[in-house]
Amino acid sequence: MGAHGPLEGAGVRDLVERMHAADRAAWEAVGRALPAIEAVIEVVEARMRAGGRLFYIGAGTSGRLGVVDASECPPTFGVEPGRVVGVIAGGDGAIRTAVEGAEDDPQGAWRDLQAYMPDAATDTVVGIAASGRTPYVVGGLTDARAHGLHTVALVCNPGSQAAAAAHQAIEVVTGPEFVTGSTRLNAGTATKHVLNMLTTVTFIRLGHVRGSQMVDLKPTNVKLHERAVRMIREWSGVDETEAIRLLDAHGSVRAALEAVKD
Repeated sequence: MGAHGPLEGAGVRDLVERMHAADRAAWEAVGRALPAIEAVIEVVEARMRAGGRLFYIGAGTSGRLGVVDASECPPTFGVEPGRVVGVIAGGDGAIRTAVEGAEDDPQGAWRDLQAYMPDAATDTVVGIAASGRTPYVVGGLTDARAHGLHTVALVCNPGSQAAAAAHQAIEVVTGPEFVTGSTRLNAGTATKHVLNMLTTVTFIRLGHVRGSQMVDLKPTNVKLHERAVRMIREWSGVDETEAIRLLDAHGSVRAALEAVKD
């Protein structure tokens, strides 16, 4: 029987309430890890200021979460797509369908990273593994560190192999899952929260947020175009027609506002 008691036969209300209560463990675990998260962000910020990139390596759910976070950075912060890169065991096809055995290859991550020509002077590799023992991640961290890159382990168990392999570790110890062994639940929630912090705080520090708004967002759809126009109007005082003209002419909120200042 799992730590949360028998689940079969329970009613929907009971299950959702119990699951919601169990989810608190994820947020509490992240709270305990804030000093480690801060320390990692300080290093990542400094290396990215020097032109470095942030790589995530992971398998299964962990790998997918890294890919999601990386893919959201360009439209949110206006950074080039290669600035944050998510690498998943088994390749992009594994985002949708599990690739059997890919996570068990300890040389796989470093081999996959070669396509990006990693730079030891400025790049950072974050290995994501809920268990902390996934060979793809442990091997990738070991190889990246041996080649001079800065390495970070993001794990949900204490004293893991991945943590031992990396320069820094963020341990978000979430405890037993609501469905035993299903690390897409609390471990996944905590991992996503930490990844949100890593990139959001880093890019705030690097100047990609003004006030609390995404000054460098890419207006790639109607919703984002409308949001960009509102920001230009708010910060410059121009009317909607002029804000649209400025945005269309310059391509970003930041460039439009610079044009108004000139």
